[in-house]
Amino acid sequence: MNMKEKKSQTLYCEDNGSCTSQHTPDYSARQNQVIEMYVFLDPLCPECWAMEPMMKKLRMEYGDFLRFHVVLTHDLESYNSPCGSHFRSLMKEMAQSYNETGCRTGMPCDGDVWYENDLDRTTPYTAVMAVKAAELQGRAVGSRYLRRLREALFMYKENIADDHVLINCAIRTEGMDVDEFVKDLHSPSTEKALSGDQCTAREMDITSTPTFVFFGMDTDEPGLKVEGLYPYHVYESILEDLHPEELNKRKPIPLLDFVQSYSIVATKEIAVVYDMSLEEAGREMRKLKLQQKVEEVPAKHGSFWRALHTSYENKSTTF
Repeated sequence: MNMKEKKSQTLYCEDNGSCTSQHTPDYSARQNQVIEMYVFLDPLCPECWAMEPMMKKLRMEYGDFLRFHVVLTHDLESYNSPCGSHFRSLMKEMAQSYNETGCRTGMPCDGDVWYENDLDRTTPYTAVMAVKAAELQGRAVGSRYLRRLREALFMYKENIADDHVLINCAIRTEGMDVDEFVKDLHSPSTEKALSGDQCTAREMDITSTPTFVFFGMDTDEPGLKVEGLYPYHVYESILEDLHPEELNKRKPIPLLDFVQSYSIVATKEIAVVYDMSLEEAGREMRKLKLQQKVEEVPAKHGSFWRALHTSYENKSTTF
């Protein structure tokens, strides 16, 4: 495991998009005995998508003791070469990575999206700008929009370099002011917010995604950096080490309530959150399907389950 400790200057962006520079994470969080967890991810990264089950389980069990900060980071330089042999090679690598990650992790993602759409070299910048535009309307809206964006890419194989797709994701995001989102999509305020994320990643020496940085109660202690994905018990051990008191895990909510709260979830996410095998999770969901409470959405390398009879397409619990 590659864990690094580093004191760093970090930019903190508020819900209104303004950013301030501080040399330590939020002291109030530490005074309230809340562990701060910085999640560095790339919306196009399949490994970041594969961490969704673990993140849902952490929110479910330790949400009372954790404060999440999502920071977007990406490697634009690898996309900045002129379209040609280099980019075709990159597309092939990305498609292969998507399919391999789906097979290995059980979190559905389909590499064919790179061949079926004109995903040009502006894709990372366009997609990340869209997420930051959503975040200008608040952290909760931004988190819900990020999920919708990644569903569009990994589940529906949509072209997230297309403004129309990005706007449709906004329409399907509960609480989103779509008109404001359209105005902000390519605005200076959104560019400034994205620059704040990039600065935070540099200051914390983030070189890969996904990466997690944990800050405990002791303001004199540097953050603990964890690069890559590990079994769930690894993150539990980190939380126990950083928190001064015994952590009492919350019990999982009923399965149907869980599906309804997120609107649509993968079998893998259900299996991880409820400590089931994929087969057991599939059986439980088929029972709910027979009761006409959910519907199955087949996907490459797995299935998703959508709650029926909900007032919004998305009621996501967020960071």
